[in-house]
Amino acid sequence: MNGIRLLLCIFIAFIYTGNPQLAAAEKKEKAFNQKMPASVKNIARENTFLNEEEELSQLEPSELTKELLSTSQTKITNPLLVRMLNESTIKKSPFAFGTRMSVFLGEWPLAYHSKETSANWEYQKVNTNFYDNRGGKKNYQIHYVQEAHKVVKGGLSAKLPKTEEVQQMILKEAIDKTGWPLAYTTAVGAGTKQNEVYNVPPGTAGYLYGFAPAVHERGAVTYGEVYLVVSGWKRAIVVKNVSSKPVSAWIPIKNHISFSYKSVQQR
Repeated sequence: MNGIRLLLCIFIAFIYTGNPQLAAAEKKEKAFNQKMPASVKNIARENTFLNEEEELSQLEPSELTKELLSTSQTKITNPLLVRMLNESTIKKSPFAFGTRMSVFLGEWPLAYHSKETSANWEYQKVNTNFYDNRGGKKNYQIHYVQEAHKVVKGGLSAKLPKTEEVQQMILKEAIDKTGWPLAYTTAVGAGTKQNEVYNVPPGTAGYLYGFAPAVHERGAVTYGEVYLVVSGWKRAIVVKNVSSKPVSAWIPIKNHISFSYKSVQQR
Protein backbone atom coordinates (compact mmCIF):
# COMPACT_ATOMS: atom_id res chain seq x y z
CA MET A 1 0.00 0.00 0.00
CA ASN A 2 2.82 2.43 0.89
CA GLY A 3 4.53 1.64 -2.42
CA ILE A 4 1.35 2.49 -4.37
CA ARG A 5 1.00 5.83 -2.55
CA LEU A 6 4.64 6.66 -3.32
CA LEU A 7 4.18 5.92 -7.02
CA LEU A 8 1.00 8.03 -7.09
CA CYS A 9 2.81 11.01 -5.51
CA ILE A 10 5.66 10.69 -8.01
CA PHE A 11 3.17 10.54 -10.89
CA ILE A 12 1.34 13.71 -9.75
CA ALA A 13 4.65 15.55 -9.28
CA PHE A 14 5.73 14.49 -12.76
CA ILE A 15 2.54 15.90 -14.28
CA TYR A 16 3.07 19.35 -12.74
CA THR A 17 6.83 19.59 -13.21
CA GLY A 18 6.80 17.99 -16.64
CA ASN A 19 4.10 20.30 -17.99
CA PRO A 20 5.08 23.97 -17.48
CA GLN A 21 1.90 25.20 -19.19
CA LEU A 22 -0.25 23.34 -16.66
CA ALA A 23 1.77 24.69 -13.77
CA ALA A 24 1.52 28.22 -15.17
CA ALA A 25 -2.22 27.83 -15.58
CA GLU A 26 -2.54 27.01 -11.89
CA LYS A 27 -0.87 30.34 -11.02
CA LYS A 28 -2.52 32.44 -13.71
CA GLU A 29 -4.64 35.28 -12.42
CA LYS A 30 -8.36 35.21 -13.15
CA ALA A 31 -9.45 37.62 -15.88
CA PHE A 32 -11.09 40.84 -14.71
CA ASN A 33 -14.75 40.74 -15.70
CA GLN A 34 -16.37 43.13 -13.22
CA LYS A 35 -18.79 45.68 -14.68
CA MET A 36 -19.90 49.03 -13.33
CA PRO A 37 -23.31 48.83 -11.62
CA ALA A 38 -26.21 51.00 -12.82
CA SER A 39 -25.81 53.20 -9.73
CA VAL A 40 -22.47 54.49 -11.08
CA LYS A 41 -22.92 57.41 -13.46
CA ASN A 42 -20.49 59.07 -15.84
CA ILE A 43 -20.45 62.82 -15.09
CA ALA A 44 -17.72 63.83 -17.55
CA ARG A 45 -20.05 66.18 -19.48
CA GLU A 46 -21.71 67.65 -16.39
CA ASN A 47 -18.56 68.03 -14.29
CA THR A 48 -17.83 71.73 -13.77
CA PHE A 49 -14.16 70.86 -13.18
CA LEU A 50 -12.13 69.67 -16.16
CA ASN A 51 -10.00 66.71 -15.14
CA GLU A 52 -6.81 66.50 -17.18
CA GLU A 53 -6.07 63.45 -19.28
CA GLU A 54 -3.55 61.06 -17.72
CA GLU A 55 -0.38 60.87 -19.80
CA LEU A 56 1.05 57.36 -19.83
CA SER A 57 4.33 56.42 -21.42
CA GLN A 58 3.55 54.28 -24.47
CA LEU A 59 7.05 53.65 -25.71
CA GLU A 60 7.78 51.29 -28.56
CA PRO A 61 11.12 49.57 -27.87
CA SER A 62 13.76 50.07 -30.55
CA GLU A 63 15.28 47.05 -32.27
CA LEU A 64 18.31 47.26 -29.98
CA THR A 65 16.07 47.55 -26.90
CA LYS A 66 14.03 44.52 -28.00
CA GLU A 67 17.25 42.57 -28.44
CA LEU A 68 18.53 43.58 -25.01
CA LEU A 69 15.22 42.90 -23.22
CA SER A 70 15.04 39.44 -24.77
CA THR A 71 18.34 38.54 -23.11
CA SER A 72 17.13 39.39 -19.61
CA GLN A 73 15.90 36.50 -17.48
CA THR A 74 13.84 38.98 -15.45
CA LYS A 75 10.79 40.70 -16.96
CA ILE A 76 11.31 44.42 -17.59
CA THR A 77 8.39 46.77 -18.33
CA ASN A 78 9.46 50.02 -16.63
CA PRO A 79 8.92 52.68 -19.37
CA LEU A 80 11.71 54.91 -18.04
CA LEU A 81 14.22 52.09 -18.33
CA VAL A 82 12.92 51.29 -21.82
CA ARG A 83 13.38 54.97 -22.74
CA MET A 84 16.98 54.88 -21.50
CA LEU A 85 17.71 51.81 -23.60
CA ASN A 86 16.02 53.41 -26.62
CA GLU A 87 18.42 56.34 -26.35
CA SER A 88 21.47 54.05 -26.20
CA THR A 89 23.63 53.15 -29.18
CA ILE A 90 25.99 50.18 -29.31
CA LYS A 91 27.68 49.65 -32.65
CA LYS A 92 29.21 46.33 -33.54
CA SER A 93 32.86 46.55 -34.51
CA PRO A 94 35.01 44.02 -36.39
CA PHE A 95 37.66 44.67 -33.74
CA ALA A 96 35.33 43.80 -30.82
CA PHE A 97 36.60 40.22 -30.48
CA GLY A 98 37.84 39.62 -26.94
CA THR A 99 36.22 42.82 -25.65
CA ARG A 100 34.22 42.49 -22.42
CA MET A 101 32.49 45.43 -20.77
CA SER A 102 29.89 45.70 -17.99
CA VAL A 103 28.08 48.99 -17.35
CA PHE A 104 25.98 49.45 -14.21
CA LEU A 105 22.72 51.19 -15.17
CA GLY A 106 21.41 51.48 -11.61
CA GLU A 107 18.83 49.81 -9.39
CA TRP A 108 15.37 49.90 -10.94
CA PRO A 109 11.79 48.83 -10.30
CA LEU A 110 11.60 46.40 -13.20
CA ALA A 111 7.98 45.31 -13.49
CA TYR A 112 4.64 45.17 -11.69
CA HIS A 113 2.92 41.79 -11.36
CA SER A 114 -0.81 42.08 -10.62
CA LYS A 115 -2.40 39.48 -8.36
CA GLU A 116 -5.85 40.96 -7.74
CA THR A 117 -7.91 43.80 -9.19
CA SER A 118 -11.18 44.84 -7.54
CA ALA A 119 -13.51 47.85 -7.36
CA ASN A 120 -14.83 49.77 -4.37
CA TRP A 121 -17.90 51.74 -5.48
CA GLU A 122 -17.98 53.74 -2.25
CA TYR A 123 -14.29 54.58 -1.94
CA GLN A 124 -14.86 58.12 -0.70
CA LYS A 125 -18.03 60.14 -0.06
CA VAL A 126 -18.03 63.39 -2.01
CA ASN A 127 -21.56 64.76 -1.56
CA THR A 128 -24.88 64.49 0.30
CA ASN A 129 -28.17 65.94 -0.95
CA PHE A 130 -30.94 66.02 1.70
CA TYR A 131 -34.62 66.92 1.85
CA ASP A 132 -36.92 66.65 4.87
CA ASN A 133 -40.39 65.69 3.65
CA ARG A 134 -41.68 64.40 6.96
CA GLY A 135 -44.30 67.15 7.05
CA GLY A 136 -45.22 66.88 3.38
CA LYS A 137 -48.32 65.38 1.79
CA LYS A 138 -46.87 64.33 -1.57
CA ASN A 139 -43.63 63.10 -3.05
CA TYR A 140 -40.78 65.58 -3.32
CA GLN A 141 -38.27 65.08 -6.12
CA ILE A 142 -34.58 65.60 -5.52
CA HIS A 143 -31.60 65.14 -7.80
CA TYR A 144 -27.85 65.27 -7.44
CA VAL A 145 -26.19 68.67 -7.08
CA GLN A 146 -22.55 68.81 -5.99
CA GLU A 147 -22.47 71.25 -3.08
CA ALA A 148 -18.70 71.76 -2.79
CA HIS A 149 -15.59 71.19 -4.87
CA LYS A 150 -14.15 67.81 -3.93
CA VAL A 151 -10.72 66.36 -4.74
CA VAL A 152 -10.25 62.59 -4.48
CA LYS A 153 -6.77 61.10 -4.28
CA GLY A 154 -5.39 57.58 -4.45
CA GLY A 155 -1.88 56.20 -4.31
CA LEU A 156 0.27 53.42 -2.89
CA SER A 157 -0.68 51.99 0.49
CA ALA A 158 3.00 52.03 1.55
CA LYS A 159 6.05 54.00 0.48
CA LEU A 160 8.39 52.19 -1.92
CA PRO A 161 11.63 53.14 -3.65
CA LYS A 162 10.96 55.18 -6.81
CA THR A 163 7.28 55.55 -6.03
CA GLU A 164 6.43 57.52 -9.18
CA GLU A 165 7.73 54.81 -11.49
CA VAL A 166 5.91 52.09 -9.53
CA GLN A 167 2.65 54.07 -9.63
CA GLN A 168 2.86 54.49 -13.40
CA MET A 169 3.39 50.76 -13.97
CA ILE A 170 0.45 49.91 -11.69
CA LEU A 171 -1.77 52.51 -13.37
CA LYS A 172 -1.03 51.16 -16.84
CA GLU A 173 -1.76 47.60 -15.72
CA ALA A 174 -5.06 48.65 -14.09
CA ILE A 175 -6.22 50.62 -17.15
CA ASP A 176 -5.32 47.75 -19.49
CA LYS A 177 -7.27 45.28 -17.33
CA THR A 178 -10.40 47.33 -16.62
CA GLY A 179 -10.67 49.67 -19.58
CA TRP A 180 -11.86 52.40 -17.18
CA PRO A 181 -10.64 56.03 -16.98
CA LEU A 182 -8.36 55.83 -13.97
CA ALA A 183 -6.20 58.50 -12.35
CA TYR A 184 -4.51 58.91 -8.99
CA THR A 185 -6.17 62.33 -8.58
CA THR A 186 -9.62 63.36 -9.78
CA ALA A 187 -12.05 66.09 -8.80
CA VAL A 188 -15.76 66.90 -8.85
CA GLY A 189 -16.56 70.58 -9.31
CA ALA A 190 -19.12 72.47 -7.25
CA GLY A 191 -22.45 72.82 -9.04
CA THR A 192 -22.10 69.57 -11.00
CA LYS A 193 -25.60 68.14 -11.57
CA GLN A 194 -27.40 65.04 -12.77
CA ASN A 195 -31.00 64.97 -14.00
CA GLU A 196 -32.01 61.60 -12.56
CA VAL A 197 -34.84 62.09 -10.04
CA TYR A 198 -35.23 60.42 -6.63
CA ASN A 199 -38.63 60.58 -4.91
CA VAL A 200 -38.84 61.47 -1.23
CA PRO A 201 -42.22 60.08 -0.01
CA PRO A 202 -44.35 62.00 2.53
CA GLY A 203 -43.41 61.32 6.13
CA THR A 204 -39.75 60.61 5.25
CA ALA A 205 -36.44 62.39 4.96
CA GLY A 206 -34.41 61.59 1.84
CA TYR A 207 -30.62 61.29 1.65
CA LEU A 208 -28.85 61.04 -1.72
CA TYR A 209 -25.20 60.16 -1.22
CA GLY A 210 -22.52 60.52 -3.86
CA PHE A 211 -19.34 58.44 -3.68
CA ALA A 212 -16.17 58.46 -5.76
CA PRO A 213 -15.46 54.86 -6.88
CA ALA A 214 -11.94 53.48 -7.13
CA VAL A 215 -10.00 50.42 -8.22
CA HIS A 216 -7.84 48.50 -5.77
CA GLU A 217 -4.72 46.91 -7.24
CA ARG A 218 -2.75 44.32 -5.28
CA GLY A 219 0.42 42.65 -6.47
CA ALA A 220 4.20 42.78 -6.32
CA VAL A 221 7.00 44.89 -7.78
CA THR A 222 10.33 43.38 -8.74
CA TYR A 223 13.50 45.40 -8.18
CA GLY A 224 16.97 44.65 -9.44
CA GLU A 225 20.40 45.98 -10.32
CA VAL A 226 20.62 46.33 -14.09
CA TYR A 227 23.87 45.84 -16.01
CA LEU A 228 24.56 46.29 -19.71
CA VAL A 229 27.08 43.62 -20.68
CA VAL A 230 29.00 43.62 -23.96
CA SER A 231 31.12 40.58 -24.73
CA GLY A 232 32.59 40.62 -28.22
CA TRP A 233 29.65 41.04 -30.56
CA LYS A 234 27.16 39.88 -27.94
CA ARG A 235 25.06 42.45 -26.08
CA ALA A 236 22.87 41.59 -23.12
CA ILE A 237 21.02 42.88 -20.08
CA VAL A 238 21.93 41.16 -16.81
CA VAL A 239 19.86 41.76 -13.69
CA LYS A 240 21.40 41.00 -10.30
CA ASN A 241 20.12 40.98 -6.73
CA VAL A 242 16.48 40.68 -7.77
CA SER A 243 13.95 41.26 -4.99
CA SER A 244 10.16 41.39 -4.83
CA LYS A 245 8.11 43.77 -2.71
CA PRO A 246 4.34 43.44 -2.12
CA VAL A 247 2.36 46.51 -3.08
CA SER A 248 -1.22 47.71 -3.23
CA ALA A 249 -2.72 50.91 -4.56
CA TRP A 250 -6.03 52.77 -4.77
CA ILE A 251 -6.81 54.43 -8.11
CA PRO A 252 -9.99 56.56 -8.38
CA ILE A 253 -12.25 56.20 -11.42
CA LYS A 254 -12.22 59.62 -13.06
CA ASN A 255 -15.48 61.54 -13.71
CA HIS A 256 -17.70 58.86 -12.17
CA ILE A 257 -20.04 59.05 -9.16
CA SER A 258 -21.69 56.12 -7.39
CA PHE A 259 -25.12 57.10 -6.01
CA SER A 260 -26.91 55.66 -3.00
CA TYR A 261 -30.38 56.85 -1.94
CA LYS A 262 -31.93 56.24 1.48
CA SER A 263 -35.16 57.48 3.04
CA VAL A 264 -35.83 57.67 6.77
CA GLN A 265 -39.39 57.41 8.07
CA GLN A 266 -40.82 59.73 10.66
CA ARG A 267 -40.74 58.36 14.21
